[in-house]
Amino acid sequence: MNPAEVATSLLIEKTLQKSSAYRKIDDTLYVIKQGSAYVMISVVPWGANRAMLRCTSQLVKGVNIDGPLALQLLELNAHLRFGAFAWDPAEEVVLFTHTMLGGTTLDPDELMATLSDVALIADEYDDKLMKKYGGQRMLDLLEEAAIERIMDRDNRPFNNLDD
Repeated sequence: MNPAEVATSLLIEKTLQKSSAYRKIDDTLYVIKQGSAYVMISVVPWGANRAMLRCTSQLVKGVNIDGPLALQLLELNAHLRFGAFAWDPAEEVVLFTHTMLGGTTLDPDELMATLSDVALIADEYDDKLMKKYGGQRMLDLLEEAAIERIMDRDNRPFNNLDD
């Protein structure tokens, strides 16, 4: 990691360390939970000596980006303080994302304002978009995957029960 990535990661950890909604995944990836939404915080190198901080929340998966949904997302983007709704066609998922400069000039208050806005918007709009356009929220997908793992584990044949 370059020095700007290290400084960005350290600031994230110091700023969020007391939050029960925060988890460190690895040295450059963090997650926070807000209601039914998860925000992934990635520290991304930018050249040899700079870094970016990318905050992304997957809102709704399995929806068609037809005219009304695309138009609503574009209209919403026009009114946001920062960040934007986006579409990932490969995953068929609506995202909310914001990227900012990291490094030694990143301010803890700026970081908290960004994370707060991204998390609150994601938590509000995952429900609204799912209700209006269908699909599944990230929380629903994670719960479904967890249940499948439990059921798969429970359906394995029992070996050596008498041991």
